[in-house]
Amino acid sequence: MAKLQFDNIGITAMAGCVPANKIDNYQFTEYFPADVVKDVVDKVGVFERRVANAETCASDLCFAAANRLIEDNNINRDEIDALFFISQTADYRMPATAITLQHRLGLPSTTLAFDVNLGCSGFVYGLSLAYSYMQQPELKKVLLLDGETRTKAYSFKDRTTGFIFGDAGIAALIEKNESFGKSFFSLNSDGSRHELIKIDAGGYRKPSTCETVAEKVVDEHGNIRSEEQGYMQGADVFNFVLREVPKDIKKTLTLAETVKEEIDFFVFHQANSFMNQYLSKKLKLDSDKVPTTIEKFGNTSSVSIPITMISELKDKLVENRKLLLCGFGVGLSWATAIINTDHCKISEIVEI
Repeated sequence: MAKLQFDNIGITAMAGCVPANKIDNYQFTEYFPADVVKDVVDKVGVFERRVANAETCASDLCFAAANRLIEDNNINRDEIDALFFISQTADYRMPATAITLQHRLGLPSTTLAFDVNLGCSGFVYGLSLAYSYMQQPELKKVLLLDGETRTKAYSFKDRTTGFIFGDAGIAALIEKNESFGKSFFSLNSDGSRHELIKIDAGGYRKPSTCETVAEKVVDEHGNIRSEEQGYMQGADVFNFVLREVPKDIKKTLTLAETVKEEIDFFVFHQANSFMNQYLSKKLKLDSDKVPTTIEKFGNTSSVSIPITMISELKDKLVENRKLLLCGFGVGLSWATAIINTDHCKISEIVEI
């Protein structure tokens, strides 16, 4: 595994944004009968989720979150040295969305900015990038933005994915302070299993055509999607998570020379409730240490870890805390981090 260690770097502030449009999954019966809907919702544990309208992009959610963070913490925009935007639902094929956000947020033209195209592991990967850049003596502040409008990437007419995903965006400020101490990262990938979570068409390998955007019945259950909408091989993904993720968490604990009892909170990617409950049980974790938001925000891909921190740990990170973060999924890619927080200022979640 790729092992990274950092000294005296951490998250000093966070803010989040979700669409105002809230869907009650039990009432989402436009395409499936109520008994089928209930069975699916009970299984995945997503009772509510936020869905962006046609005009709202992931960048808009991150823009609102970043503005809230900057305003609530009286940050001088000229002091932000770098901006990273994590998303697989970017505004355009080109230019990079990070560049447009640099301009929209009024950051100086000296700002380093680029996109990171990663899914479920993306926040942990992005955090490792921010920490890496912050090792440079001239950099003072890094703005890490993470946003997804995953509901636009999947079909509501496909029961295997149509009830799971939600939309959200976050902003996190990364700075230097001796109070953060040491942090540890483990970053992993296995492209041999890239077919397990995928959108087949719409890129340059298989460009858009009339056929790729046409909806089709894809299985004997009558699920419908186009080739430009995502799919998952759920059982194989589940097996991957249970095989790889506990091992990586244990290796990262060993790397940090700590034990799970010394971790204050374990913040996992919110894939679905069954998977996360099974993962916690396998690791023998105290449920009070494992915050969840899958039930009210759904699976927001890379945003699920930070939006859980913002939503569930807002008043619990005012003191020094040791967190274990773990993201896993599309790629396939998985990443674990052990970080310390100290008086992290978390804003109220914005709705747009």
